[in-house]
Amino acid sequence: MSPRDRLLALVVVVCWGVNFPMTALALDHFPPMFLVALRFALLAVPTLLFVPRPAIPWSRLLMVGVGLGILQFGFLYLGMAAGMPSGLASLVLQASAPATVVIAAIWLRERITRRQAIGIGVAVLALAVIAAHRSQVAALLPVVLTLCAAVGWGLGNVAVRRAAAPDPLRLTLWMSVVPPVPMLALSLVVEGPERIGDSLAGAFTVAALPSVIGLLYVVLVATVLGYGLWTRLLAAYPSSTVAPFSMLVPVVGVFASWVAFDEVPDLVEVCAGVVVVAGVLFASRPPRGARAAGGRAVPSRCEHDVSPRRDATLGT
Repeated sequence: MSPRDRLLALVVVVCWGVNFPMTALALDHFPPMFLVALRFALLAVPTLLFVPRPAIPWSRLLMVGVGLGILQFGFLYLGMAAGMPSGLASLVLQASAPATVVIAAIWLRERITRRQAIGIGVAVLALAVIAAHRSQVAALLPVVLTLCAAVGWGLGNVAVRRAAAPDPLRLTLWMSVVPPVPMLALSLVVEGPERIGDSLAGAFTVAALPSVIGLLYVVLVATVLGYGLWTRLLAAYPSSTVAPFSMLVPVVGVFASWVAFDEVPDLVEVCAGVVVVAGVLFASRPPRGARAAGGRAVPSRCEHDVSPRRDATLGT
């Protein structure tokens, strides 16, 4: 990878890591379910007007939208609204990687290698340590909701694999058409029209400005810029070369949350989070022979694998 493209990969890491405290800012003003609907509506409108639909069946597009949009962000935003620190959320979401491997094995009948089994086992044990520790010092519900978000992300990853869209960026934009209506309906029932109306009425006040900036960051920087650059890198290099950079996202997420909200990282949770990332990285590494071949071959844009980090397009 050229120095310029390494820099672009690091730009993506920063975009996605900072996304977590920016999401926390947005949740200070907007109800979580409504924020999901609003986030994807801002992407869906220009997508419907200007972006051709990917050449895949509607059923597969819906499955991607349900997994990556509704389940992932619905549970993530609920978890963060319930008290999940943004830095810890960036660590716990790494559970999406082992979830992807397990779901692919069940749904697509894909074999779990010994390396993947070891990495998954290590990551799951470390996540259990985080959950046990949180249950002693704070509410466990936010961790459970964030883990549900990770499972939704894993389901979406496998749905992306099955969709096999020739243009991943177009698929990412079009899956944004799925969440707005069902999430708005859920928001109306659970959060209520009054709370939604109040958030919209106050959106143009000075007090709401940080939340609006957070929302715009999530849409424009984390999604459009971040994933646009990521897709370009995946088109130019083997996924085994690009994917490890995403392991730096929780590092940036924890640091950015520390700076933004003075979220002092808990030593037990940080250590367990490092083990989670290490387990994910170990599980996602291809065998030595495949790595040697991968260094000589450049994949096409339509090539897909179930590497947990390759298909994880909107996990920020």
